[in-house]
Amino acid sequence: MSVDLRSFVFLDSLQPQMNALIGTISRGFLPTAGEAALIVEIAPGIAINNLTDVAVKSTDVRPGMQVVERQYGMLEVHSESQADVREAGRAILDKIGLTEADRIKPQVLSSQVIRNVDDLQVQLINRGRMGMMLVGGDCLYILEVQPAAYAAYAANEAEKAAEINIIDVRMTGAFGRVYLGGSQRDIDVASVAAIEAIEALGGRTVQGARE
Repeated sequence: MSVDLRSFVFLDSLQPQMNALIGTISRGFLPTAGEAALIVEIAPGIAINNLTDVAVKSTDVRPGMQVVERQYGMLEVHSESQADVREAGRAILDKIGLTEADRIKPQVLSSQVIRNVDDLQVQLINRGRMGMMLVGGDCLYILEVQPAAYAAYAANEAEKAAEINIIDVRMTGAFGRVYLGGSQRDIDVASVAAIEAIEALGGRTVQGARE
């Protein structure tokens, strides 16, 4: 079966909020803050089952998430050892006969800041969030990326850079989205960090961002 490598991203140290959010949505083995993680997204989705098998048998990593859709499949594995996580990644790439350079280069599709968010909009956002609460008067930053799994990387790097709250991260499907809340000063810093992190990643360019 031919496999398209959409996302392949290494998180060197899961930040506390990003780690807690993964724990909220994970149906597998929960990570702890400071662990390294690898997120892989492929097409077709069904092939992710074989890659999970390869990853957990190749070294000492634990799978936190495995999402199997018809079109896309996503796997997250983590460990206290960065070396073990990287080895799991090498095993996955060997299995599908590709390299990290064969991943799709992520693209920022939209980036917007809403300042002094109104209480009414705050209620709408909080109803569907999986992370921290957004508070009226906060600044809200929304980032949309493609492929979806890179949203986790952007959020993790943003948390490293500033004192923000991760409201939500959508990291599966056609597009990924990051919702961050905080003061105007911190959102200004975090938004730059998130975009710079995405733009620094290499990979192949795919024509036509939106599907």
